[in-house]
Amino acid sequence: MLNEPINALPRPSFDLSGKVALITGASSGLGAHFARLLAGQGAKVVCAARRLDRLQELVAEIQAQGGQAQAITMNVEDEASVIAGFDEAASGLGVPSIVIANAGVSVLGRAVDIDIAEYDQLMNVNLRGVFLTAREGARRMMAAGSKLSGDGRIVLVASMAGTRPIPGLTAYSVSKAGVVMMAKSLAIEWARQGINVNAICPGYIETEINANWLNDDGGQKMLAAFPRRRVMDETSLDGAVVYLVSDAARYTTGAIVQIDDGQGI
Repeated sequence: MLNEPINALPRPSFDLSGKVALITGASSGLGAHFARLLAGQGAKVVCAARRLDRLQELVAEIQAQGGQAQAITMNVEDEASVIAGFDEAASGLGVPSIVIANAGVSVLGRAVDIDIAEYDQLMNVNLRGVFLTAREGARRMMAAGSKLSGDGRIVLVASMAGTRPIPGLTAYSVSKAGVVMMAKSLAIEWARQGINVNAICPGYIETEINANWLNDDGGQKMLAAFPRRRVMDETSLDGAVVYLVSDAARYTTGAIVQIDDGQGI
């Protein structure tokens, strides 16, 4: 190998042509962005969320750009809905070998003031939903022969808040810390099944959900405390996401990739 010409050495492939990717929480924000991103890399994209009208708009946009996409209604809190969603994906674009468990919600407020119903709903989406999505994806990958192909890729979307406490986000931080440990645990359990499980931990990213808050006094005060005095945009995660779902990441599993522009330092 050491004597081979440099141009003869195997190079990592980031091409997703022919792959089927299922993304939850795809009706807006990062989920919709990930769908556009992977479609642009050649993947057939299954867009899953509860708001079918938003998904259909996204699918039409991807198809207009020459991509292949499918919209499915999925409530990640409901096991039956998750199973039905994967069934619909398999009968449409095919069995996903890539799953991005992106659906999530947040509750802002002090722990003593959080309504328990809000707490339960957050945990149902951020932990139960991520687990159900990953588990069903893994079941389908195994049945499709991932043990031999080694092409199973599952990415769990956690948060910088899952690696360090953030005031006012106790419930959210707890849920995302659970996602971090889930990724490590599933990576070990499914390693010999040809499935790689990793987590990404983004810092603050401006999306349609938080844009107003980031531009008011509270958001600007927080921004001024960051080392680079800025928040990230949706493209900040592109390189990491494409890498983690591609063949180039065949030796990467159980990794917790924190991308926060130094916000967590």
